[in-house]
Amino acid sequence: MADKKDPALPAIDVQAPNLREMWDSTITWFQVHYVQILIALGAAVLIYLALTALREFGKRNRGTRGDPLGYANVLGRAAARTTHYFMVLVAARLVVGYADAPASLTKTVAFLFTIATVLQVALWAREIILGLIERKTLAQDGGGETLANAMGLIRVLVSFALFAIATIVVLDNLGVNVTGLVAGLGIGGIAIGLAAQGIFSDLFAALSIIFDKPFRRGETINYDATTATVEKIGLKSTRLRAVTGEKKVISNANLLQKEITSYFTLDHRRIKFAIGVIYQTATDVAEQIPDILKAIITDLGGNFVRSGFIGFGASSLDFEVEFDVYLPDWDAIYIVRHKVGLAILRQFNDRGIEFAYPTQTTFTSAPDGRMIMPYAEVQPVKRVDLEG
Repeated sequence: MADKKDPALPAIDVQAPNLREMWDSTITWFQVHYVQILIALGAAVLIYLALTALREFGKRNRGTRGDPLGYANVLGRAAARTTHYFMVLVAARLVVGYADAPASLTKTVAFLFTIATVLQVALWAREIILGLIERKTLAQDGGGETLANAMGLIRVLVSFALFAIATIVVLDNLGVNVTGLVAGLGIGGIAIGLAAQGIFSDLFAALSIIFDKPFRRGETINYDATTATVEKIGLKSTRLRAVTGEKKVISNANLLQKEITSYFTLDHRRIKFAIGVIYQTATDVAEQIPDILKAIITDLGGNFVRSGFIGFGASSLDFEVEFDVYLPDWDAIYIVRHKVGLAILRQFNDRGIEFAYPTQTTFTSAPDGRMIMPYAEVQPVKRVDLEG
């Protein structure tokens, strides 16, 4: 019974090389074209030595000379990844192309040269991409601490993508129909992405934090009702230390969906005091209160912004003062606020200005509407002399 071929499978014409024929044709080629071969070999040796020198130059200059964040360093890293296999095949390809080699030998060298070139380009591309990523991150961050958390993941993703493309290119040059393979990889990637959607969302959120830098390690940020200092940016979650001491852990994707307030670049803090005085305060004294508050702020080194009357309270005449303190340390700002509060209390006490507090006065009326005391008048008790 004849074998049935599956029409869905690619037709690959695989023929074993005729080694005897290749050997005979190669010997004949050497005998006829030995002059061209010697010239080509000399040129091949020079090309190999030039590539070797370029490779060694890249090894010596990657991160040891010049700007470690410069493009020359990135190119040096890529040049250092040049393999001897690629350099040998470049020289061999030149020889067979210049010296009119037999078809079988030319085809074999061309096949090996194609594989070597594709793999070498993948290595160069990987080093250049990773170098540019490190350059961008280190140039903006300086310490590169957050980059170390994701560099392993980035290296795996870049390597997988580049070598998958290289494999497809090699198979395509061999005559393999790679359409089904590409479709299978695409479907497999979609399935994996859907299955691990939550994990990948946090991973890419971590990369977004590293490169976009909405905040960095050591910054104090606020989201929702939480104010905390960033301790570690991981691949899955970010760990923070709240100002009240608790350890907070939140997924990267969830954190980026929130409105984040960072206090890292804040060069000053604005402080407000709400002050209420009693309604019995004289008008001329009330008019002096903003000037009194301004003088207190100026004497204590604060940057006065504004002060004035803001409203009639239930039990007080309400004033407000605003001022800025240009200090980076919150503890120092806290001390300034403390001193300002005590100075206001001292000044008001010295001037006889009374602070208001919640009070309530009750008035009682008689049946005819006359205001009377809140309690009934008591008739005096007539003393009786029992001894008389």
